[in-house]
Amino acid sequence: MKIKNALRPNDEQIEDFSKGDVDKPISMINLLKFKETAVYKDRRETNITGQDRTGQEAWAIYSQACQNIHLKKVGGEGIFSGVVSQLMIGEIEELWDWVVIVKYPIRKAMLEMIIDKDYLESEKRRSLGLKGQLNIETK
Repeated sequence: MKIKNALRPNDEQIEDFSKGDVDKPISMINLLKFKETAVYKDRRETNITGQDRTGQEAWAIYSQACQNIHLKKVGGEGIFSGVVSQLMIGEIEELWDWVVIVKYPIRKAMLEMIIDKDYLESEKRRSLGLKGQLNIETK
């Protein structure tokens, strides 16, 4: 089994996600792996009391905007988040750092959110902090 974290879906994944039953509710399981340090191209906003932001800190800024603005806009909600502490069954080279589960009223709502211009602005923080992730759709 090949496992590859990524920051964004590839074209085939977007095409498949846009087809079929887009009017049924879904939940997305997000397995997140953070960068040790957030990478800002122009080095602005990296400093908190003399320290560079961690990837998790940058992602947390995105997460707040996502919860309080973007998910609400499309009727979605975060239903669980937690730190990954250990693997009980199976084997993997490296554990993810966090698990987040988000519920959407319909799949189309997630599609609308990820192309919204305000979301895309917030999403920059997500990319600054994340090394990669897996998104798993559940119904």
